Amino acid sequence: MPQTAIWPGSSSFASGQTPFGIYDSDAQFSGSGVNSVDKFADWCAKRLGYPIMDVEMQSGSFYAVYEEAVTEYSAQVNQFNIKDNLFNLTGQSTGSNMTHRNITPSLGRVVRLSNLYGQEATTPVGGYATLKSGSIMITSGSQTYDLNSLYAQVSESGPIEIRRIHHGPTPAIQRYFDPYATTGYGTQNLIEGFGFGSMSPAITFTLMPLFEDLLRVQAIELNDQIRKSAYSFHLVNNQVRIFPNPSSDFRMWFEYYVSEDKESSLQVPSGSSNLGVISDFSNIPYNNMVFAQINDVGKQWIKKYGLALAKELLGTIRGKYTSIPIPNSETTLDGDALRSEASTEKEILITQLREMLEDTTRRSLMERDKDESDMLQEKLQKVPLPIYIG
Repeated sequence: MPQTAIWPGSSSFASGQTPFGIYDSDAQFSGSGVNSVDKFADWCAKRLGYPIMDVEMQSGSFYAVYEEAVTEYSAQVNQFNIKDNLFNLTGQSTGSNMTHRNITPSLGRVVRLSNLYGQEATTPVGGYATLKSGSIMITSGSQTYDLNSLYAQVSESGPIEIRRIHHGPTPAIQRYFDPYATTGYGTQNLIEGFGFGSMSPAITFTLMPLFEDLLRVQAIELNDQIRKSAYSFHLVNNQVRIFPNPSSDFRMWFEYYVSEDKESSLQVPSGSSNLGVISDFSNIPYNNMVFAQINDVGKQWIKKYGLALAKELLGTIRGKYTSIPIPNSETTLDGDALRSEASTEKEILITQLREMLEDTTRRSLMERDKDESDMLQEKLQKVPLPIYIG
């Protein structure tokens, strides 16, 4: 029967002796400090019974479980950080490593959502779909026009959503008539000296109040509304009916969205891209932690978890044979018991770590701060107020 390799009593770590080499270049991991992998191997072997009992493990096994314990701690903390920060990081570049970085909450996603609401306003003020413009020819005597067949299928090859139709009378200011400024009523005053010469109307009297101009414009618009057919339209399913019945040919303009652009869930601001940005749990850039930056609380958890892993590995090794012969008898190995203990210890350690992390979520901290503020306010209310006598 071959001789079983046992722990020799000491080890001397060299870079490349861990399975993945993730922390081999970290001086605290590979050096001679209290948290080094050699110190862990010595402590772990003694916790497993050495030198009173042989430990059927070599230094490489201790190095492997220590590396796994560090990566497990890193993964657990990173999972918590991803869950706590995903809302604020979605849409950010995946090129930046978020590990060990303080993530400041922003209104980025709220603003982007507000942009979409702004897109639905009567006069669009936001959104990511491009507001386009188009036109069709209106012919004399024809009131009804199908914008789907006349424009959408020709210019966009798909459905469009009309947002605004430019159809109305000429502005009243263009038909403004000032009887006081005509030749028959006095001298025309061109007030270039006041900078009004380029304004409409360019001809007015200096002392005329501004409401006079406004009343005149309103009179023109009211006259058009009562005495003439009002300019309007009726739009249903991109079928537009023009009022009044056109008496001449002209071009009518409108603004619209391409339905596919507006309804797409992959909309991004102009000049941006959906590629190379954080989209979900799978591509948020949290990497393995830097071992030297893990505090002593975390390193203590790592040691305990590493011991549980070593106990599990030793139980697997001893479980190869349930008993071994000794002179005049045989002895039973404790492989099953070691594996059972290791499984329980690992589960407890993971549960404790997750509970601790949940207690430090952004929401939990804000609730705790609120409770502290309320309790402080209640305490201050019981402090007697001084009375000042003048």
